[in-house]
Amino acid sequence: MKHPQKKPEADFDHILDIIHQGKNQALQAINIALIETYWQVGRYLSQKVANSGWGKGIVKQLSEWIANKAPEVKGFSAQNLWRMKQLFEAYRDNTKLSALLRVLSWTHHCILLAQCKTDEERCFYAELCASSTWSSRELEHQIKRGVFERISLAGKKLSPVMRELPQDVTDIFKDSYLLDFLDLPEQHIEKDLQFAFVKNLRRFLTELGHGFCFVGEKVRLEVGNTNFELDLLFFHRDLQCLVAFELKTGKFQPEHLGQLSFYLEAIDRDHKRPHENPSIGVLLCRSKDDEVVEYALSRTLSPALVAEYETRLIPKALLKQKLQEWSRLIEEKQAEITGSAEVTA
Repeated sequence: MKHPQKKPEADFDHILDIIHQGKNQALQAINIALIETYWQVGRYLSQKVANSGWGKGIVKQLSEWIANKAPEVKGFSAQNLWRMKQLFEAYRDNTKLSALLRVLSWTHHCILLAQCKTDEERCFYAELCASSTWSSRELEHQIKRGVFERISLAGKKLSPVMRELPQDVTDIFKDSYLLDFLDLPEQHIEKDLQFAFVKNLRRFLTELGHGFCFVGEKVRLEVGNTNFELDLLFFHRDLQCLVAFELKTGKFQPEHLGQLSFYLEAIDRDHKRPHENPSIGVLLCRSKDDEVVEYALSRTLSPALVAEYETRLIPKALLKQKLQEWSRLIEEKQAEITGSAEVTA
C-alpha cells in the first residue's frame, strides 16, 4: 500500500534557508574584503600626507588617474579616498572601533565619520549599530534623534542606588524619551498615553533600546486587601530584571517616587523570579526640574530614575548643550569634594 506523499514545502523552506545563509556569508566576506582594502588605502594615504606632504590636490589627481587607468574600478573618488584616510586615522588607536571595523558596512562608517564629532559618540553608535543590526538609514535616524546625548545625560544623573546595582546599567536608559510617533494632542491624559504606547508598541520598543521585552500593561499588584495597577512592565534581557514604567502627564513631583518605590517592592516580592536581579523603576513624566529630581533621588532606597518624554524632535544642539552643562556641573562638584577632602586632611 502506497503511503500518501507529504507536501515538500518544509524541504523547500530548508533549501531556501541554506541559499539565504550562503548569500549572507558571501556578502559578509565581500564587505570584509572591501573594508580591508579601504583600510590599507587609508593607511597608505595617511603616511603620505604625514611624511611626503600629500594634500587634497594630489589625492584628487590620484582619483582621476585611477579612473583613467582602471575605469572598471569604482568607489575611489577623491572624497572617498579622503574618507579612507579619515577611517584609518579615527580607528587605528581605538580598540573598540577597530574591533567593529569589519562588522559594519562602508556606508555605516561614512555616516559615523561625518556625523559623530567625538570618539565616544562614534563608539557608542558603532556598538549599538552592530548589536541591533541597524541599517545605514536607521543609524542616521538614531543619530538625528540624539540617542547618544539622551543616554549620556541619563548616565550622569544616575542615583547612588542605581550605581550600586549588581548589573551595569550604563547606556541602557535615557534622560528623555522621544515619542513623536504617538501622535498625541498637546493636552492628553495618562490613559491616552498608555493606550498610545501599546498601540505603537513596536516603535516604543525601538525607542527604549536593545534588550527590552514587553511583559504587560495595567499590571495588577495585589497588596493586602488592596489592588494597585502598574502602567507598563518590561523585562530587560541584558540586565536580567523587570523594568516598571509609571506614567505621569504632568511635571515630576517628589511624591511620585514613593508610589514607584511601593510598586517595585510589590514586584520584587510577588513577580520577580529567584534568579533575576532587583527590579528597576522608570518614572516617565511630561517635564521635570533636574535639581528637584536630584534631591528626590539622593535619599531614595529604590533603584529608580526619572525621565521626561517629548512629543516632538529635540534639536541635537540643545541636547549637546545640556550634556555639556551637566558635565561641567559634575566636574565642579567633584572639584569641591576634592578640595574639601584636602582641607580636612
